Amino acid sequence: MIEARNHQHRLILQKIAHRVMLERGLQPDFPPQAIAELNKITSPAHITNKTTRDLRKLIWCSIDNNDSRDLDQLTYAEQLPGGDVKIYVAIADVDALVKRQTALDEHARLNTTSVYTAGEIFPMLPEKLSTDFTSLGFEDERMAVVIEMVVAKDGSVKDSDIYSAMVRNYAKLAYQKVANWLDGIGEIPGSIRMVKHLEENVKLQDLTAQRLKELRHTHGALNLETLKATPVFVDDQITDLVDDKTNRAKDIIADFMIAANGVSARYLAARQFPSLRRVVRTPKRWERIVELAAEHKFKLPVEPDSIALNKFLMSARAADPERFPDLSLSVIKLMGPGEYVVFVPGEDSIGHFGLAVKDYTHSTAPNRRFPDIITQRLLKAAIAGKANPYTTDELQAIALHCTKAADDVNKVERQVDKSAAAILLESRIGQKFDGVVTGAAEKGTYVRIFHPPVEGRIVSGSTGIDVGNRVRVQLVSTDVEQGYIDFRKSN
Repeated sequence: MIEARNHQHRLILQKIAHRVMLERGLQPDFPPQAIAELNKITSPAHITNKTTRDLRKLIWCSIDNNDSRDLDQLTYAEQLPGGDVKIYVAIADVDALVKRQTALDEHARLNTTSVYTAGEIFPMLPEKLSTDFTSLGFEDERMAVVIEMVVAKDGSVKDSDIYSAMVRNYAKLAYQKVANWLDGIGEIPGSIRMVKHLEENVKLQDLTAQRLKELRHTHGALNLETLKATPVFVDDQITDLVDDKTNRAKDIIADFMIAANGVSARYLAARQFPSLRRVVRTPKRWERIVELAAEHKFKLPVEPDSIALNKFLMSARAADPERFPDLSLSVIKLMGPGEYVVFVPGEDSIGHFGLAVKDYTHSTAPNRRFPDIITQRLLKAAIAGKANPYTTDELQAIALHCTKAADDVNKVERQVDKSAAAILLESRIGQKFDGVVTGAAEKGTYVRIFHPPVEGRIVSGSTGIDVGNRVRVQLVSTDVEQGYIDFRKSN
């Protein structure tokens, strides 16, 4: 059986992903009505409003994965007198082509997000849009919603604005090459060298992102580092799983997007528009986080405190950087999941515990996430001085659905990841591994082994262990179709 599966791993995972999506109520394929609408779209959106600004001369660049084609954001920095920096974030104007209550819109609403599995990517929008007409691709001129932020030396956002503009991507940059260059361990990417003044601009973006990050961490944003295992394929056969780690270039985009999402939320509130917020409440299992800190000789307060928790995380990273991602994963599991809620101006904002921000929406990835399309429509209405396109009840229903669907998508992606891991491990039954406990509840106890970075269930010997405990386990069985990887506790 194992031999028969060789060189068919990708096809196996594609079939599993397709099946699991259907089981979760998601659509792996676009319905005929959506395809019919797509066929009527023959070009990208053009300027139709006199208030749209022409920013095509700014040296915009994208920074994303090397193989990404669904580009949602471009960035640009401008040095201001006195040390302030104006950051421009251009967001693809997806709403210009994907109209509300169309078949394309309904498919995006149903799936909520693009689904990234080890076997296949299932885009939320057809690739004709997401990788072309609504993508901010290299040398393409596209409509965008621009979020403008003036960032002070201390990392605070002093002023901001949002408006529609036409933009052009002058350089498609890849995270790893940019990070290596910024860290001084690689040459300057050729795409940067070819554009006059882009080298200084990317360095200014990096400096400003670091200022934003430093201030957020001062306010209690958590220094977390998680790892995502990505399959390595050779001729469609899985040969290894490698960790996709964060880096300095990813931080530029992450910090700019966090700031832009905050500006978007406040822009809507200032104009008395409701918004779809992404929130993470105070940790559900704070008492276990306190215990976990105590195991590392660190004392946390009895009540949830993000600043104190971040101090613990920073000390833990300094003490054991190699195992810090495992501690981060434990803390994330204990904090509980994020959710979408509707914020109405005048109400108290729940905020995002992990990011230490009160105002946070999703607005920066409309090619990949449906809540971002909703936010974009709200922003465009507010910019134009038009009425709110959604009732509060409609937004409430969207928030509930998006929270559930996002959870379903996460489960699909995890199950296919586990199927990929099961393929890799099925020839290693009986071997022993070191790992860390990542989940402990009535439904089961789970462990993440260190190499390969795989999570599975402890089916024997789990009594008395909890999230964050280090354990040694023995692999007892795998099930590729179900994505099951079972261990027993070992000595």
